[in-house]
Amino acid sequence: MQISLDNLASAPQPLSPYYSQVARVEHADGSALLFVSGQIAEGATLTEQTRGVFETLTALLRAHGAGLADVVNIRTYLTDISKLDEYGAVRREFLTGTPPTSMTFEAARLFRPEALVEVEVVAAVPAR
Repeated sequence: MQISLDNLASAPQPLSPYYSQVARVEHADGSALLFVSGQIAEGATLTEQTRGVFETLTALLRAHGAGLADVVNIRTYLTDISKLDEYGAVRREFLTGTPPTSMTFEAARLFRPEALVEVEVVAAVPAR
């Protein structure tokens, strides 16, 4: 097993130099697990921010040879759980197959005051 932590130049860059966007755990058979750091996005509304988050997640996964269909776990933090339906509508636009395991939490605030949503995922990438 080989573990690499990185911020690929071909993917969106982190908002801070103090963390890695993706941890890739490679297995001997060529398969891998990708642990993607929590992502936030700009936007005035939860819908805009959620769409931006999933676009960033898509780009980060793509840079590692994966896609949203490979996501096996998703963890979502909302600053207002009463807007879960609004978040869920956008999420369903991006996660169209069998839904991954999931946890959703309400957080009083996220690391950026303007952030309304943060999402982190784990993806399983099959051997090539």
